[in-house]
Amino acid sequence: MAFKRAQTGFTLVEIAIVLVIIGLLLGGVLKGQELIENAKVKNAINDINAVKTAYYSYQDRYKRLPGDDGNLAALQARGGTWANVTQGGDNNGVIAVTAAQTFNGGGENDNFFQHLRAAGFLTGDATVAGAAALPRNSFGGLIGITNAAVLGYNQATLMVCLGNVPGKAAAAIDSQIDDGVANTGSVRATQGANNTAPGVAATAYSEDQSYTVCSTL
Repeated sequence: MAFKRAQTGFTLVEIAIVLVIIGLLLGGVLKGQELIENAKVKNAINDINAVKTAYYSYQDRYKRLPGDDGNLAALQARGGTWANVTQGGDNNGVIAVTAAQTFNGGGENDNFFQHLRAAGFLTGDATVAGAAALPRNSFGGLIGITNAAVLGYNQATLMVCLGNVPGKAAAAIDSQIDDGVANTGSVRATQGANNTAPGVAATAYSEDQSYTVCSTL
């Protein structure tokens, strides 16, 4: 007599267990991505605050503006890490950086970061000049400054700017520091990727776009 081989397969309980495990794994991945995004936002805010703190601390110590401080020979004469700086400002009481120079290190932009590093208020090489002197933010874009009358400001306004910020993160940064609106308050943004120079303020944040986010100093 021939015997039929018993057919094997997954029971409904086993399938349910597998689906639960898959759901937990997917939930863990999504939660992990959210934690990473939140950490980047927090790091970006820390970057802004670090530049602000360094800026005011420099003024307290030297009674001058970082980037505008000069001349070069007088800076180098301070000795220590100052001996090898390569950029000095004109000491006219204004940190002059156009909107177009925000992320290319032009004007007194690279001076600004050289001086803060030489003074020990920011980490990094105090001898690097040009765009290479600009720090990177947590989204891979640059950190620069400008005193241009852009983003809806009617007069020259000194700002620290972060380039290449994703829309969701830009909105979070604005909400946590300011009012969450792209064209009002102390935090404003220009739509554009790849370190777009600040210009016209965006009317709203879109998760499908990238932004240059600027905060007043």
